[in-house]
Amino acid sequence: MPPDRHAPSHPPLRRIGARRVVRRLLTVVAAVAVGAGLLAAPAHAAPSVDEIDRQIDKQWEQLEPTIENYNKVRAQLKVNKKKSADLEKKMVPLELESTLAMNRVGDIAARYYMTGPSQEIGALLVSTKPDTLGEQLVILDRLAEQQRKQVASVLAVRDKYNAQKKKLDELIATQTKQAEELAAKKKHIDAEIKRLTGMLPKTSIRVEGCPSIDGVVSSAAQTAIKTACAQVGDPYVWGATGPNAFDCSGLTQYAYKAAGIYLTHFTGAQWREGKPVSRDEARPGDLVFFYTDLHHVGLYLGNGLMVHAPRTGKPVQVAQIAYQPVAGFRRPY
Repeated sequence: MPPDRHAPSHPPLRRIGARRVVRRLLTVVAAVAVGAGLLAAPAHAAPSVDEIDRQIDKQWEQLEPTIENYNKVRAQLKVNKKKSADLEKKMVPLELESTLAMNRVGDIAARYYMTGPSQEIGALLVSTKPDTLGEQLVILDRLAEQQRKQVASVLAVRDKYNAQKKKLDELIATQTKQAEELAAKKKHIDAEIKRLTGMLPKTSIRVEGCPSIDGVVSSAAQTAIKTACAQVGDPYVWGATGPNAFDCSGLTQYAYKAAGIYLTHFTGAQWREGKPVSRDEARPGDLVFFYTDLHHVGLYLGNGLMVHAPRTGKPVQVAQIAYQPVAGFRRPY
């Protein structure tokens, strides 16, 4: 072969095989990646506790005016029903008086029809004194006029009350319908709020008087927190253990008693009855003690907050634990 001529250049078979293997691997990897991406397409993440709370707040903005409107209609309905009942009572004697007056008129008319004028009226008519005849006729007119006026006055009063009662009854019917419509609307929004609340994790606690508390994993702690928070606003009374007044260890005893855990009504004993917990490990439901002699205790809510019975003159309330020197935490369950 001449020196200027070379055999055609072909890559070694080994290199060709390697490239093909790499290409096939890349294809497979790409397919797997695409498939995995399809399989692992991000699902809608469950809403967070804060998001659910915001939805509930939004629903509550609709519900609260509805409730107040419902209360307004119910209050008006109560007043109008009482007015209607009062009028009905007043109409009873009027109806009786009207009936009696009509009966008297009917008696006179029947007597005239069957027997002619009564003796009294006959005596007037057969009087032989002609100069008194005019007077006699005037008396007869007055008798008739008196009966007529009596009946007319009774009927006028009765009709007046009837008219008033009719207006009230119409108003009551309208307001009753409004109350029914509002109740249906309230029921719908209540159901929606119940649905949203049901989405909250079972470790979340929403109790009036306390902030929202999340991450309560113990059922005993949940019950204790709900019970203690429900007492917010109750007075401090030394030696009291509820249900309407408390001192500090009386409140924690009462809260855990509701959960089936019985603590001694004494801070020192409650310290010994609980398991030691470090501050970093403290969680909602733990007891937090103060001062070196442990003379005060509260129920920890997390985030540096507690619910406690502070002192005379201050009711059960939520407060920061930092305002007193913390001695430590104990877990009663």
